[in-house]
Amino acid sequence: MSLPANDIASKRLLSLDVMRGLIMLLLAAESCLLYEHLNELKFPGVAGALVQQFFHHPWHGLHFWDLVQPAFMTMAGAAMFISFHYKTQKGISWQANFKHIAIRCFKLFICGTALHCVYAGKLVWELWNILTQLSVTTVIAYLVIRQSVIFQIVFSVALLLITELLYRFVLVPGYEHPFVTGQNFGNWMDMVLMGKVNSDGWVAINIIPTAAHTIWGVLAGKLLISQTTAAHKIKILLMAAGVCLLLGFALDIANITPIIKRISTSSFVLTSGGWVLVMMAVLYWIADVKQWNKYAWVFVVVGMNPIFIYLFFETLGHQWLNGVVAIFIKGFVGFTGMNDGWLNVAAALATLLAEWYLCYWLYKKKIFFKL
Repeated sequence: MSLPANDIASKRLLSLDVMRGLIMLLLAAESCLLYEHLNELKFPGVAGALVQQFFHHPWHGLHFWDLVQPAFMTMAGAAMFISFHYKTQKGISWQANFKHIAIRCFKLFICGTALHCVYAGKLVWELWNILTQLSVTTVIAYLVIRQSVIFQIVFSVALLLITELLYRFVLVPGYEHPFVTGQNFGNWMDMVLMGKVNSDGWVAINIIPTAAHTIWGVLAGKLLISQTTAAHKIKILLMAAGVCLLLGFALDIANITPIIKRISTSSFVLTSGGWVLVMMAVLYWIADVKQWNKYAWVFVVVGMNPIFIYLFFETLGHQWLNGVVAIFIKGFVGFTGMNDGWLNVAAALATLLAEWYLCYWLYKKKIFFKL
């Protein structure tokens, strides 16, 4: 299969669809328990270290998997600006489009909080899901979408500075250690907002610093559809990435602010944002400049329904499809003598393929679910 010519030549950035689809496939693989089953095999050396990259870092440090949410939020910001830009050309005002953004974000918020009820098996009030967080960061980014590049950069940096100040100077008894899990400002805010603390260290107040990712996505989208040359666009993306990576790692190495994903420290936002910009630049060069798009459809078909497929594999996929596919895979492949560990991996891969095929079918039928 190849992408239709009008898809490649349309106003859509193919690299953005590829990147979105790649991220969704990685998330689908997690919901299929692929990484967990691979980890259970206890690979030695480099292979084992590679598998660990598909799990969040326990606390102070950075794994590949820690880049997924920043990438998701950055892509959302880029897509929002591109959509806003072309709507503006059609005469749709900022105010009119804000109604659409607000309704969409409300739906995302509801879906995110509802997912935690599914996870818990009962009604709960928890604000840690990526959709819940994205619903807020999207509104923040849209409020400054018409501002200048300089204003947006300064505003995003201000969000990081606000986070630094809150963690360092709002020291409530029991929560006076800025970078200690369970004892920081974010944990205190969770007690205020939800009356509970996340056992894995995640905090809802991450909406403040990670809004920078969505704003940087807006800036990236503005750059990528501008009239400047492709070489200049890639140069700017890589320069911005370099600045972010330099500042982020410098803050960590100098023991000023550690890189901690779970509370989205400023150093984490900067380093993860830098790596995401590198990823965007590389995919833009491959898909939109060089147009090496022969297999782009494998990812695009997933990226066209990102929220729907995320909700699917986090609910029906995780709670039903995983087990059903495992029954047949283990039943038909088990006679080969394959051990249980590899049978679990085979079942996870088969489930991932089934979820991908659902995306492919929806794409072929031109069925798109828009929140």
